[in-house]
Amino acid sequence: MAGCAALATLARAETPQERGRKLVSDTIHALGGDGFRQMTTRSETGRAYSFYREEINGLSIARFYTKYLSADADTPVRQVQRQSFGKKEENWVLLTGKDCWDVTFRGARKLPEERMQQYRDSTNRDIFYILRMRMDESGLIFETRGRDVVENQSVEILDVVDAENRKLTVYINANTHLPVKQTFQRWDNNINDRRDEVTRFTKYREAGNGVMWPYDVQKERDKERLSQLYADKIVIGEDLKSTLFELPPGIKIIEKKPR
Repeated sequence: MAGCAALATLARAETPQERGRKLVSDTIHALGGDGFRQMTTRSETGRAYSFYREEINGLSIARFYTKYLSADADTPVRQVQRQSFGKKEENWVLLTGKDCWDVTFRGARKLPEERMQQYRDSTNRDIFYILRMRMDESGLIFETRGRDVVENQSVEILDVVDAENRKLTVYINANTHLPVKQTFQRWDNNINDRRDEVTRFTKYREAGNGVMWPYDVQKERDKERLSQLYADKIVIGEDLKSTLFELPPGIKIIEKKPR
């Protein structure tokens, strides 16, 4: 009885940040431990849906390629990503962390800085990117806010705040310790207000090297569905050619038309 009382006292003495760090450790372990923390690339093949006012606005075969960069990479986001669409991957978007390109048979068009900034912000506040790339970052705080029921699951609520005061709230399944949902607010200059960004993660499966990854990822903004990527195949650690993350030599650069 005395031992139980001592353990209970110790548990009560833990701070929200101490419990947050333990929850993060459990989540990394559930995602694959070292296999997750050391993954270098990821490719996802499946179907990409886009929505407008809750109706499907587009459907395409998609393949997303992601490559993680080294800690000394001189870029605001230490990953590059290529999002390819169509059976022959004829249309694609290249996100380098420094710039963003829309590539079609006509050539490559640089997307506005606002699009690049949105990618940087959403990546830096993605729980999988945080756990893979930002764990050693100075000023990063993890803090628990207790339990709740979200998406019909018992979850533990985790707040993540970085040195720039960017906040992410993550709902982690209390039993599997896998992320269920994440939310954050992003300032939008177009409306001069904040937007609520929500991402849901479901259908986890082992994707290679012991890494667990969600095969169904759904995004919404201000309570309206934006997109869904339903993967048929995910490969972790594939040797992806560097040319996947570069503009083809000699490609035509489409200049922005003056207003």
